[in-house]
Amino acid sequence: MARKKVLFISSEMTPFLQVTNVGDLARRLPQAIQEKDNEIRVLMPRFGCINERRNRLHEVVRLSGINITIDDNDNPLTIKVASLQEAKMQVYFLDNEDYFHRKFVYTDEKNAFFDDNDERTIFFCKGALETVKKLGWQPDIIHCQGWMTSLIPLYLKTIYKDEPVFRNAKVVYSVFENQFEENLGKDFARKASLNTIDSKQVVSLGKSDSAGLYITGITHADAVVRASVDIDVEVSKFMKKQKGKIILEHNDSEQYADAYIELYDTLLQRQN
Repeated sequence: MARKKVLFISSEMTPFLQVTNVGDLARRLPQAIQEKDNEIRVLMPRFGCINERRNRLHEVVRLSGINITIDDNDNPLTIKVASLQEAKMQVYFLDNEDYFHRKFVYTDEKNAFFDDNDERTIFFCKGALETVKKLGWQPDIIHCQGWMTSLIPLYLKTIYKDEPVFRNAKVVYSVFENQFEENLGKDFARKASLNTIDSKQVVSLGKSDSAGLYITGITHADAVVRASVDIDVEVSKFMKKQKGKIILEHNDSEQYADAYIELYDTLLQRQN
């Protein structure tokens, strides 16, 4: 198959940050896909515990000036970049002082879930798509990994569906085990709709729990990856009900990258 442009969007990635096993796969997979002669980009949040000096992050000035509106509040988005020299990969970091400049990732020093994790999630998902628009880089595949990316398939199939840069892109969503016991609050579905998306499209976000986020991602993705053996029972049952949707089963063999390439190729063949 022809050379592909693959965009990876993850909530974490080693060596910058690893909270769950998302971080390890988010590091290995892009490099493996790139080494098979494909062009890749990687986006993740710039959580405050990521050391800018040690990781040599610097602002991408040409991508500045983006504001992400949530509940009529404009939130400035700053884009930073770092290089993984050994892998010859660049990673773009989405930053915002109010949402990400804190020492912890999802919980505070007392292990309490941050009250604004709902808006942080919305900001990251919408910000990622706005960043790609500003880059002017048109991906063939958009691969989202983890619960914090779960709104991206929804946004791509609704408010961004007519954007030229995304018009021909296929969306893959990787599902992991449930990674938090709390919820994102009673207003999450309304906020996530961005005052534009029909309420029927966000009904699975009603409980605003981890399972609901995964189900939302599965619903709107073109293909789904079972990226863990410990998938939530409710999520697993929902996944099995998806008719005609490609499901890539968990694969930890040495040839795991070949399975992803085959998945991407199959999706793009369906498009043509």
